[in-house]
Amino acid sequence: MTRLPSLQDAKAAAARLRKDAEAVGRKLGQGQALEQVARLHGFRDWNAMRAAIAERPMFVVGDRVSGRYLSQPFTAVLRNVETLSDGWVRLSLDLDEAVDVVTFESFSSFRKRVQGTVGPKGQSRERTSDGTPQLEIDL
Repeated sequence: MTRLPSLQDAKAAAARLRKDAEAVGRKLGQGQALEQVARLHGFRDWNAMRAAIAERPMFVVGDRVSGRYLSQPFTAVLRNVETLSDGWVRLSLDLDEAVDVVTFESFSSFRKRVQGTVGPKGQSRERTSDGTPQLEIDL
């Protein structure tokens, strides 16, 4: 299944369509742009797409995801999804390639399975020493 964009991303795509149309001298209303975004995702109209976005959980077991773990890029399969509250979920990830969780030059520790809790923006509350989220999922 193709991952649906978030409501925010769908509206941003419509805004980009309007801007692109304006750049070539065409007027495109917000409603028309939203309808085009919906059709690009295979929906009959914006209302159908918006309903699908609202009904689909953000993460589903078996989905492929990408992001960063300890600032290292990864792609992975979701092995478990536990809904917590207010848009927060605990994820178990099976990484395609193991990541080194140690930054010390003379020592390494690779992990292929990781767990973490992310919020509505796909970022963990936990931070690394430089302040970046420990786990970030591309939404």
